[in-house]
Amino acid sequence: MFVCARNRLRSPTAEQHFAGWPGVETASAGLRRDADVPLGPELLEWADLVFVMERRHRAQLAGRFGLALRGRRVICLEIPDRFAFMAPELIERLEARVVPHLRARAPLPPG
Repeated sequence: MFVCARNRLRSPTAEQHFAGWPGVETASAGLRRDADVPLGPELLEWADLVFVMERRHRAQLAGRFGLALRGRRVICLEIPDRFAFMAPELIERLEARVVPHLRARAPLPPG
């Protein structure tokens, strides 16, 4: 599960980029009410790993969904909101920060 504020640029890019990886299922959502896909407890229940883009997202997530986060690992990617959808630099940062966590859980293509 990839989470940002509005689910328009960073988290949908991550969802789309990692969707084709073997052994990985992806989804994305936003924390704001005007997000394209607002995050709810049912999406968190589905997720094993939750990647947030910024530290403030982790704090908001814990404040709103503390109980739903039980048993889920929340990882902050430290990716600021300055990238366009599917921007090559964004994808490069996502790969550098997400792949090590995914490799620990499922066999991934060499990269």
